[in-house]
Amino acid sequence: MKILIVGNGGRESAIAMKLHSDSRISKMYFAKGNATTAKLGQNVYEESVVALRDFAINERIDLTIVGPEAPLVEGIVDDFKEHGLKIFGPRKRTAELEGSKAFSKRFMQTNNIKTAKAVVFDAYQDAMDYVKTQKFPIVIKASGLAGGKGVVIATDLAEAELTIHRFMIERIYGDAGIQLIIEEYLRGFEASIIAFANGKKLFPCVSVKDYKKAWTGDKGPNTGGMGSVAPSPEFTEAHYADFEKNILAPTLAGLQGAGIHFKGFIFFGLMVTNDGTYLLEYNLRLGDPETQVILPLMENNLLDVITDCLDGKDIDLKFKDEKAICLVMCSGGYPNKIDTGFEIKNSDKVKNSQVMFAGARYAGDKIITTGGRVLSVVATGDTYEEARKTVYADALKIQFDYAFYREDIGKF
Repeated sequence: MKILIVGNGGRESAIAMKLHSDSRISKMYFAKGNATTAKLGQNVYEESVVALRDFAINERIDLTIVGPEAPLVEGIVDDFKEHGLKIFGPRKRTAELEGSKAFSKRFMQTNNIKTAKAVVFDAYQDAMDYVKTQKFPIVIKASGLAGGKGVVIATDLAEAELTIHRFMIERIYGDAGIQLIIEEYLRGFEASIIAFANGKKLFPCVSVKDYKKAWTGDKGPNTGGMGSVAPSPEFTEAHYADFEKNILAPTLAGLQGAGIHFKGFIFFGLMVTNDGTYLLEYNLRLGDPETQVILPLMENNLLDVITDCLDGKDIDLKFKDEKAICLVMCSGGYPNKIDTGFEIKNSDKVKNSQVMFAGARYAGDKIITTGGRVLSVVATGDTYEEARKTVYADALKIQFDYAFYREDIGKF
């Protein structure tokens, strides 16, 4: 069996490491992959939907798994299915739940899904007038895809006006920011739940705590994720029951009511407040770095789970009674301007954690940095402290110029 995995982050490394020991898989291809996937299969460099589809046809790929959001929003699943190719993920219409926060918010409001009060703006002056009437802090979001960075919590009017100008006029995230969502600020803690979809039902994984701020102490700019912990120590059974009743069930009902029967992943980004659990956002894919802690805890065979979902079968997800911690090591300056091309040393000396490369590739026999989030160090243990000690001890062994990471991942 040949498998194509689209993406090049730590998420794709985690998928590859979960699948690589399955004897049914004869070869794995990665578009475009990284230093981890280069050792577990073959990296290829097709990027467009058409090029990926033609590659899958020519190589007789049996199954494609899509990691990042952009190809899903572009319609890769529609294209592959039209050519008789098996692929795990939502069609373009469904992927709009992630690709357009405006579309997503309207879906939540229409289907009585518990979410923050919000208004969608297409006109710059309307948004500027609106924030003058609001209490602070407020949350301003670029509607389109912005790599996890298009959200600002504005603490006063000046910051709100600057954010609106940067998004809609300066277009720092391109077309992603020409439409905005301005919503009430919810005070609490965030949690993530990812579920598998089989076309009829949703099957949630364990909860995850994600660390989005760049610096220790939850300070600095938003990033794509500086680390993660599973299960989330803060997310209780009562929180889950609230999520199930007011978010999971109405989401499924809303999808079915709209005639959407997709087979893939759906990610629920949650905010837990004193008033209960609210939905912040959907993603229609596995999260990064959430995947890095979910898959090491999953006892199921991943290929079986995906195949059963594609066949419309129910699945019974099982997870180890352990804790998992992921620490993301980054290039200096991330998430802003970074320098790359530095050699990563001593990753082979890590024995007690899994190293999952992301922004890194081989140059000859050396591994060099190529992106902002360079690699994930992941460990499991009976307790959070045990897993945390392992992760940080192993991170100290890995060296590259200007490396940095948060010091408080998994510290409770």
